[in-house]
Amino acid sequence: MSGEANAGKALTRTVEGTSYARIPIRTRVVMPGDDLDAFILEYAKSAVQPGDLLFVTEKIVAITQGRSYTLDSIKPRKLALFLSKYVTRTPYGIGLGMPETMEMALRECGTPRILIAAAVSAVTKALGRKGDFYRIAGDKARAIDGPTSGTIPPYNQAVVLGPDRPREVAARLKSLLGGDLQVAVVDINDLGGNILGSTMDKAGEKRLVAILKDNPLGQGHESTPLGIVRHG
Repeated sequence: MSGEANAGKALTRTVEGTSYARIPIRTRVVMPGDDLDAFILEYAKSAVQPGDLLFVTEKIVAITQGRSYTLDSIKPRKLALFLSKYVTRTPYGIGLGMPETMEMALRECGTPRILIAAAVSAVTKALGRKGDFYRIAGDKARAIDGPTSGTIPPYNQAVVLGPDRPREVAARLKSLLGGDLQVAVVDINDLGGNILGSTMDKAGEKRLVAILKDNPLGQGHESTPLGIVRHG
């Protein structure tokens, strides 16, 4: 287990007057075909303590579910080529700003929903409001990861979808680890975050987003896809 903060990230954060330690867990690179339960037991079982919260990045859950696709296996349709041109790219992730990720969004969410999201977004963006595309397209679209310069190989040549049934995954991992702890599957980046599934209530999930707001696991080559939140 790594007890050191990732570059530029503090080990503690105070939310609503309570201090929380955020402990990154460094691991090997997760590969398609890996068993998530075995991976969690290998790296997290000896690290968690009663009262901890284990947070797991959505990407490794999706990869172990077979939801990672190499770029050369994705053939974008003309609509994906067209729509991807109008997506704003950021330094923190390509999002749906490339034909391959947009194609996977069309498959995951359905063409009608993506078209409605794009149409509404075009209007509201012209009025100065941002974020409507993903609000309408939903978590499945938001969770799609495309390759960036900081992505660890082989995923610098792949598109990874969001995880399937993340709430069920969180419940299973909690049962696997046993004891008094919580588990959350998270989609956190340098622009913000979402809890895709957890063993907590909505208030707990909202608090966790605030605790992880600065993305303590990092955005690139840190190899820390797991972390622990512990009362400081």
